[in-house]
Amino acid sequence: MEKISVAVRFRPPNLVAANTSPASSGGGGDREWRIDDTRVSLLHRAAGPITGASFAFDHVFDGAANNERIYGTVVRELIGAVVGGFNGTAFAYGQTSSGKTFTMNGSDADPGIIPRAVRDVFDTVRQADDREFLIRVSYMEIYNEEINDLLTLEGQKLKIHESLDRGVYVSGLREEIVNSAEQVFELLQLGEANRHFGETNMNMRSSRSHTIFRMVIESSGKDQTDGGDAIRVSVLNLVDLAGSERIIKTGAEGVRLNEGKYINKSLMILGNVINKLSENGKQRGHIPYRDSKLTRILQPALGGNAKTSIICTAAPEEIHIEETRGTLQFASRAKCVSNCAQVNEILTDAALLKRQKLEIEELRKKLQGSHSEGLEQVVLKLRNDMHKSELERDRLAMELEDERKLRMTLEQHLTEQQKLEAISSDHFTDSIQLDLLKTPDSKSVPDGFVACRSRYSQDVEFSPIPENLDNIAEEDLWTRLNKGCVTDLDMLEMTPNLKRESSFLQEKSSAAPLEEPTNAICQRLAKECIYDQQQLEESKARCANLEKDCDVLRDENLSLQQELSESKLEADSLVAEKQAQLDDLRMRCVALERDLSSSRQEAHRLATEKQELAGQLGTERQKMDELKQDIRVICGDLLQREGQLTSIYTKSKAIIESCKASQAV
Repeated sequence: MEKISVAVRFRPPNLVAANTSPASSGGGGDREWRIDDTRVSLLHRAAGPITGASFAFDHVFDGAANNERIYGTVVRELIGAVVGGFNGTAFAYGQTSSGKTFTMNGSDADPGIIPRAVRDVFDTVRQADDREFLIRVSYMEIYNEEINDLLTLEGQKLKIHESLDRGVYVSGLREEIVNSAEQVFELLQLGEANRHFGETNMNMRSSRSHTIFRMVIESSGKDQTDGGDAIRVSVLNLVDLAGSERIIKTGAEGVRLNEGKYINKSLMILGNVINKLSENGKQRGHIPYRDSKLTRILQPALGGNAKTSIICTAAPEEIHIEETRGTLQFASRAKCVSNCAQVNEILTDAALLKRQKLEIEELRKKLQGSHSEGLEQVVLKLRNDMHKSELERDRLAMELEDERKLRMTLEQHLTEQQKLEAISSDHFTDSIQLDLLKTPDSKSVPDGFVACRSRYSQDVEFSPIPENLDNIAEEDLWTRLNKGCVTDLDMLEMTPNLKRESSFLQEKSSAAPLEEPTNAICQRLAKECIYDQQQLEESKARCANLEKDCDVLRDENLSLQQELSESKLEADSLVAEKQAQLDDLRMRCVALERDLSSSRQEAHRLATEKQELAGQLGTERQKMDELKQDIRVICGDLLQREGQLTSIYTKSKAIIESCKASQAV
């Protein structure tokens, strides 16, 4: 167990901003911060130190400190541990316009923690001759509680998942395999172009989102065999948090106001997590990591398996004293948090370095044979392609899981609908009612209109007008109407293969029978039997498939019921835990009320003593004035006596000289 390393950095005073700020009108300028190497204290220029406003940290930097000094003191040792296999996290916390982004990114003249850490990682990797390294990077932001990939514009609003192999991770996040610091800087430049910034009254370029730059470092020994090769996989998180802000100072409106609400909410949850972690183990209770995506992603760095360094930035001006005090209180609580960091070694095929080892060795042999840079680029491209394919496979697997859940939901709705239809059909047992509810046949029963079928036809010029028409047309009338041409009704069928057995029987019963050969009838009936058998087999196959699906759904339903019971038990335990926390809070509130009443009594007593001391002070001042008057009188007497003594001395000297002169004569 080791404590989180906490450092505080005060930026140089911004006198112009303090004079032009609308909040500076109420500042009297009678308080200031005294900065030592490890302690920060709030002083009143007239009365001295203020009680309860003194804080101690691992390191404290004033406005004269540069990024190089801060990196060398706070982060350099952390980078060496990350290359050695430990997880590491460094982030800047503080109010807006206090210098967090400058501390993490820096400038061209004074690079910040992120560019210095990237160069330090690659320098340390080059010095390690006994190990082989694979480094991949990603860059994301949390904007309005939505996770965006800064290296691409396609995969936005990403989700957080957790697994035994990878722990807490963001699915669909683009990761690039790199082999030089320059490649990382190009990716950082791309990410900064996609990041959300905005202008407020306190900052011309204010960060409107939390950014997390992540480096995954995998390494293995060069002399180890494949059978017992242990891969070290460590993660370095460099976080630039958005600053907490007050609306009255920033003047945020519209979109900026909405962004500020999300920023303050996530920072408040981060403070709650730090408060819980700083408490004792018995009083800690539930830690709300899942209340914010920021704390969920940083869960391993807060009380988990990681080495963590926090740089809290503060503003020294009088108008920002309350915000600075809140930042220092957060830093004091964070200093009490302990992590349990250990080297991460993986013996399975979960490490990307182990899965690509054979291919890398083959390409490296080719690269050693020729000194061209093209083969090195081919190696890097193949690594990236393989890693992207694995990420795409994971994404497709998650999409397949979502589709499966959607299919289950649709099947449940379909099952419920079938049950409702079955229940409704049970109410109509009468066959007459069921016939009335059925869809009527589109083909009506003919009125005995009969036409002879024939396999030949002749062209006709016109049809003679019949003398009289009845409901039943006989063959002679039909022949006269068509001048001996019998229409081939098989050619007039608009819907082929339409089964009309019932209507055909009705036609036979109401009209004259058709002359059809027996062989044709047998063939037709045989075809109908074969068709019916095929339909029956298909129905049986569908029934079998439906039964299998039902069995699968039953199994899944049982598993869901088990998960539901487990969720209920977990919910009950959470409710009990929350109730215990509520009782604890109530007890603490009662204790605080008691302390408050005792504090009020003590304050009343101190006020009374203050009045008494004020009266005694007035008496002493009167005595002092009287003593001063006496001293003035005594001083006047002393001066008068000194004058008399001087005159006496002068006279005595003159007498002595006259006496000496007389004796000489």
